[in-house]
Amino acid sequence: QVQLVESGGGSVQAGGSLRLSCARSGYTGSRAYMAWFRQVPGKEREGVAAISTNSGTSYYADSVKGRFTISQDKDKNTVYLQMNSLKPEDTALYYCAADVGGWGTFGVTWYQPTKYTYWGQGTQVTVSS
Repeated sequence: QVQLVESGGGSVQAGGSLRLSCARSGYTGSRAYMAWFRQVPGKEREGVAAISTNSGTSYYADSVKGRFTISQDKDKNTVYLQMNSLKPEDTALYYCAADVGGWGTFGVTWYQPTKYTYWGQGTQVTVSS
């Protein structure tokens, strides 16, 4: 059973930075797909960034391109989301998500929350103006 544990959320002023971490356990294979989603009350869960742990290829939502960076430490089975130039509209509950095995359409479907089997508990990010 894959488990995901997020950390690193908090409160920051606009323009500031935060780094989220997602530690994965229960799967050490090479075919894991990891992503960060965010959600605010009353809105759908939004895909922020994703990475194929095998190829290292990453994908981003247009709203965060150039500001957020997803990366991984394979030895630690951990994925990070470095968030710079934060804006008040980045305020949300951020979730780590994962799926394992084959995913041939990852590049074009990574932002769909229904594609992921495993989810973390979420970590709150609050950006004040």
